Amino acid sequence: MTSKVTFASDKDAADALHQKYLQLKQEIGKVVIGQEDTVHFVLTAIFSQGHALLQGVPGLAKTLLINTVAQALDLDFSRIQFTPDLMPSDILGAETMDQDRQFKFVKGPIFSNIILADEINRTPPKTQSALLEAMQEYKVTIANKEFQLEKPFFVLATQNPIEQEGTYPLPEAQLDRFMFNIILDYPSYLDEVNVVKATTNDEKKQVDRVMSGEEILYFQHLIRRVPIADNVIEYAVKLVHKTRPNTEHAEELTNKYVDWGAGPRASQYLVIAAKCHAILSGKYSPDIEDIQAVAVSVLRHRVVRNFKAEAEGISIVDIIKKLL
Repeated sequence: MTSKVTFASDKDAADALHQKYLQLKQEIGKVVIGQEDTVHFVLTAIFSQGHALLQGVPGLAKTLLINTVAQALDLDFSRIQFTPDLMPSDILGAETMDQDRQFKFVKGPIFSNIILADEINRTPPKTQSALLEAMQEYKVTIANKEFQLEKPFFVLATQNPIEQEGTYPLPEAQLDRFMFNIILDYPSYLDEVNVVKATTNDEKKQVDRVMSGEEILYFQHLIRRVPIADNVIEYAVKLVHKTRPNTEHAEELTNKYVDWGAGPRASQYLVIAAKCHAILSGKYSPDIEDIQAVAVSVLRHRVVRNFKAEAEGISIVDIIKKLL
């Protein structure tokens, strides 16, 4: 199907996306106070056709954030609360028998544009993996029948800190499906004062629609067409290779503190995220600084430190920053 969204050139389209991004931040900022980096990475993941994993303690407005993003983008939104007794059919849907004794498929909440998988590590891996096919293939299979998901399709999963009771760490295969791992921290004192002021009165903020689903799909293809220099791609790939212990490009730090490093998907996500970061920043092509700007969020959940690193209090972020 031909898109109705057209621009005279990709340069004009890039300028339009930059302006839309600024409008989106303004609309989201009416409701979500502070958290500029989080908003930036969530929007970058959407325009890059990726998914994001958001980690933080309860009560930091994760649900409010994604609901506000869905309103500003005029997309369908489903929130799935992950619990220990949640079944795959509760996410995907199931076949039921109607009054004519015919089987029909009742769609689950996965059939929306934006999915909030809330506290995804509260449920066992069997149910977590129900998202895998949807996130990768944009379809679900029920009783040997395939059902396509409507695009744009974006999963924002939240998880509690792994150390909390009653959590199931996400399998590596599932973690690798997420473009970004975004750490959400407590708000600053001033931001929290403004949050309390905004949420303890009777005023309801109206979020205006900034973009349609069709425009999002157009801009997702635009990001893929953004030109990038070979030396920037080589920098991204070499950075990923540096995270792999006992390989050609591994550094002493990696061999000493890393159990295993990032796979090829990390290189792909570094490049596509850098392209998007450049456009959203008002540039037309990414450079090495754009790779560095997205590197921690792309690599944080793909590099596994060893016991020695844990014992010496060296975090994954410390390792990635030194490799940069």
